[in-house]
Amino acid sequence: MAKVKAKSRKAAKKRLKITGTGKLLRMKQGRSHIMTKKSSRRKRNLENPTLVSKSFEKKFTRLIVGL
Repeated sequence: MAKVKAKSRKAAKKRLKITGTGKLLRMKQGRSHIMTKKSSRRKRNLENPTLVSKSFEKKFTRLIVGL
C-alpha cells in the first residue's frame, strides 16, 4: 500500500511566512477598505507584518508544513 503524501494547506501558506528562527509572520487586518477615516499613522502601522501569537503558532505551523 502506498503512503499518502502530506500536503500543506495552500491558504495558510499564502498568508503566513516562516522566519529564519521558525516564527510565523502574518499581515495585520483592516487594510483593505474604508481607509479615509483611518489616520496616516494607523495605516502606516498596518503595513508592517507582525508575529503570530504563541497560542496559534503550533496550529498554523502544522498547516504549513503539512502534518
